[in-house]
Amino acid sequence: MADNTHADVKKLSFEKAIEELESIVKRLEEGKVPLEESVAIYERGESLKRRCQELLQQAEARVEKITLDASGKPKGSEPLDVG
Repeated sequence: MADNTHADVKKLSFEKAIEELESIVKRLEEGKVPLEESVAIYERGESLKRRCQELLQQAEARVEKITLDASGKPKGSEPLDVG
């Protein structure tokens, strides 16, 4: 497992968050983690899952902002209105 278990979830890229989340799932599925640690890494996993969902929603919103020309081909994008 990468040593990013203390990294701020809100600063992780999608790739790093999903990698850590997959590692947590694997550890929990193996069933060799003490109960207290299981609870702690499960909570971190929930935070990572929310981060991944947030990043995916942002990406979807950006894709939806792509503008098309008269022939239906992408011609650029509009700024994403965040907030």
